[in-house]
Amino acid sequence: MSADPAPKHGLILAVNAGSSSLKISLFKRDGASSESPHDIVDLLLTSTITNISQPPASFSFQLASHAEGREAKQEPVKSIKDHASAFQHFLDYLKREASIDRSEIVHICHRVVHGGDYFEPVVITDESYHYIERLSDLAPLHNGGALSVMKACIQELPNANSIAYFDTSFHRTMPQHISMYPIRQDIAKKRGLKKYGFHGLSYAYILRAVSSFLGKDPSQTSLIVMHLGSGASMCAIKHGKSLDTTMGLTPVSGLPGATRSGAIDPSLIFHYTNRAGRISHDRSVAVNVHVTEAEDILNKRSGWAALTGTTDFGTIVHEMKAVEARRERGEAVAEEEGKWKVAFDIMLDRILGYLGAYYVKLGGEVDALVFSGGIGERSVELREAVVEHAKCLGFALDPQANGEVDGRDGAVVDIGKLKDMRRVLVCRTDEQLEMAKECAMSPKFWQQ
Repeated sequence: MSADPAPKHGLILAVNAGSSSLKISLFKRDGASSESPHDIVDLLLTSTITNISQPPASFSFQLASHAEGREAKQEPVKSIKDHASAFQHFLDYLKREASIDRSEIVHICHRVVHGGDYFEPVVITDESYHYIERLSDLAPLHNGGALSVMKACIQELPNANSIAYFDTSFHRTMPQHISMYPIRQDIAKKRGLKKYGFHGLSYAYILRAVSSFLGKDPSQTSLIVMHLGSGASMCAIKHGKSLDTTMGLTPVSGLPGATRSGAIDPSLIFHYTNRAGRISHDRSVAVNVHVTEAEDILNKRSGWAALTGTTDFGTIVHEMKAVEARRERGEAVAEEEGKWKVAFDIMLDRILGYLGAYYVKLGGEVDALVFSGGIGERSVELREAVVEHAKCLGFALDPQANGEVDGRDGAVVDIGKLKDMRRVLVCRTDEQLEMAKECAMSPKFWQQ
């Protein structure tokens, strides 16, 4: 694998491995200056592979307007069994249908959820690969997939640099009193036990896009950002830097997700697994809960899926509204059907708790509330409920604009009534684009 600076006109491949998905974007560096980061790369194509862990996987391939080739939309692919075979299928399709020579790819940017003590992008070597591998237990839903794609890249594209970009890097500016846990620090420092925070590439992109939309320098921009998806988090950004975020040592803390519990009483796991069937401190009924089992329960067997049976938040909102409509018509509603609203209300409550805390931490100096992520960008109802409760802080929603987000173009959409402070925005985040821009702007990766 090469570690030398690449030709200026080489292609950048950005790879984002989720727990059961793979998002890939291919860019060319257009030669713009690093002082103009919004124009420094051009998108050539995107590909998305979903349902990797629940075959058949679904493959999509979309070309930018100026590229040539055959597109694909949610085609089932039986040969995809894991992230590595998904990436191989993409490379084969790229060569066969888009006529792009893989040798033109000079840098491959990998989103890595947990970077530990790595705060800057690193070229993947044996040392950095094994370091990221050791961190997999702290991000079990994501780091493993990223590592398998890295292996495939090194094997299939040996002359390209594989570069890791870390979700944790954005939060390195958090003050010590926020990132530190009140436990013995000799043990904490030895084991790296502190709040790291995640979704950093998304927050970096959102900060860049929103500050540009507002006509402000990022260093003068303060935001409360909600990255709401199957994995959900929030971040308080003060003058362009992460002040606090909801996720902690691992992504399981903070807001609930599709299968994650979010913040809970740490002792709950022991009572959840004991043999007494109730809260008990009787040692005879205690179960020796291993870290891996606790992680599995809180990461993969909790969240709104545990409450409702579905990981799809859109389904939860649809069913909640359907039940409410039946109740208003005077029809009988079973008690069990209340689960949809409970799941919605739990998500809303946890968002509001952090929103209020972050508003105070920012001293009320908030340029905008920003919704992002799959749910944040699509759920009209959740955005409406959040802003309705935030009226006491001076935020106001434009209902018509809120309902028309899907039909509006652009990375940032204004859905608020106010046009000075207290803006309410939706930002279509793009972690692949953020990695490509950071790569294109880094002189060390390019021949001068």
